[in-house]
Amino acid sequence: MHVLSSRILLRPRDPDLSREFYGGTLGLAVYREFGTGPERGTVYFLGGGFLEVSGRSDTPPTDSLRLWLQVADCAAAHEELSRDGAHILRPPVQEPWGLIEMWIADPDAHRIVLTEVPADHPLRYRP
Repeated sequence: MHVLSSRILLRPRDPDLSREFYGGTLGLAVYREFGTGPERGTVYFLGGGFLEVSGRSDTPPTDSLRLWLQVADCAAAHEELSRDGAHILRPPVQEPWGLIEMWIADPDAHRIVLTEVPADHPLRYRP
């Protein structure tokens, strides 16, 4: 199998609130939009993939979905997201494995980890 592209499909309870969060609070750039009305689709750039917010779900969100986003500076992201009213679950902490991670939640309570890979971490440097 040769995968050419990928995207995560998100069916939020409140599509407008989710678009406000992902496009406004997180500042993700829009790749494309389709359809009309409140349940229209918006696809955001998500680093090497995409996040599509479209449709609507009347069922509670699953606790098994997690988004992992690598950022250049967790402390700066924490400051910016705190100022913009994001739901911060945990501020940046250096984990025992050396990554700096913070946790936030989207309007449907999906957990999002923001991860910074320090310059001297083995993911960046191998002697």
